[in-house]
This record gives sequence, structure tokens and C-alpha cells, in this order.
Amino acid sequence: MSGRLRIDRVVTSGLFELDGGAWEVDNNVWVVGDDDGVVVVDAAHDPGPVEEVIGDRNVIAVVCTHGHNDHITFAPQLGESAYAPVLVHPGDDPLWQQTHPGQKYRSLTDGQRIAVAGTEMHIIHTPGHSPGSVCLYLPEAGTLFSGDTLFAGGPGATGRSFSDFPTIIESIRDRVLTLPEHTRVYTGHGDHTMVGTEAPHLAEWIARGY
Repeated sequence: MSGRLRIDRVVTSGLFELDGGAWEVDNNVWVVGDDDGVVVVDAAHDPGPVEEVIGDRNVIAVVCTHGHNDHITFAPQLGESAYAPVLVHPGDDPLWQQTHPGQKYRSLTDGQRIAVAGTEMHIIHTPGHSPGSVCLYLPEAGTLFSGDTLFAGGPGATGRSFSDFPTIIESIRDRVLTLPEHTRVYTGHGDHTMVGTEAPHLAEWIARGY
């Protein structure tokens, strides 16, 4: 790792819409990179504050942790203006099409790597919150961007269409909590946590069912 890696958090606000309902939410948008180039994780709601943080840096990619509308609001717009690929796991194509019908994206795959700031993001497919949910792991930085798969206090919601509780538990147990306990987890909403903070509570989550 080059040592120049920095992670900027931008909080944007808007509506999450699914299954005929709408909810006001605050989203974390992560701008990850160095002085030259960045990866934008989850282009949510309002492009202005995100573009301000990007500044004149090159956008390497716009990565969507999943296809819910509140995480992909301006992904095509940013991809076009920044000449950057928009990356989505194809498992979430039905959700993507609800928000951006006919708009193209490039497919994310499990194990794919994205170079940024002298290190690499590793794509980890973690279905459950949605079929195409992914986490982005930077092992050299000890950092995971979990989208809506894992939060401080438990798994992402699984009560709506395209989600499944046993599947998200399997993803978290086998693919997230196996990471080093010191791994910092930057989430799609709210505060960050650590793998070692959440791991002891897996049985509690299973027992409560969410």
C-alpha cells in the first residue's frame, strides 16, 4: 500500500423506496483513494457533496454494494460525467432496473479486484439483504465496506422483496466474520464497527431472527 490511501465519508439524505413504501434515510457514501484517483462506493441521493469531495481526482469506478435505489441514485450520472465504469453485481439487476431501467452497468464478480491508491479492493459476494449484495475488502488497510450486509448491532434488513434472513446470516458468518477481528467495518448507514465487536453476537441475531 502506498500510504496515501484516505477514506472520505459523505452523508446524504433521501428516500429508500421498495415494495410500494418509502422511507427517509441517511446514507454513507465512501470516497476511497489518494490524490490522483478514487473509487466511489454507493452513489446515494445527492451528487453535489460527493463531487465536491472527489474534486479534480480521477474516478476509477463507481461501485454499488447493492441495487436498492438509495445506494444507486446517481450512479449512472456520475459514471457518465466522470468517464468511469459503474459496477453492480448482476444478482441485483431486477433492483437496478426498477431505478435505472435500460441503463447499462458492468458486472461485479466475487473475487474481483479493483486497484486504488496502491492497494486493492477485493469484492466479496454477500447475498441476503439482496441477491447481489457485495462487500469491499481492503486487506492491507484492514477495512471492509459492508453496504447493508452488516451494521453495528447486526445484519441488514431482510423483511422486503429480494431478501432472505438465512442467506444473510450465512454470508456474514462465512464471509465477513472470518476476516481479522481488527477489521474496521464501514457501513451503508450509521456508524462504523469492527469485525471483532460484532462476531460474538452472531448467535443472538440468529435467535432473534433479524
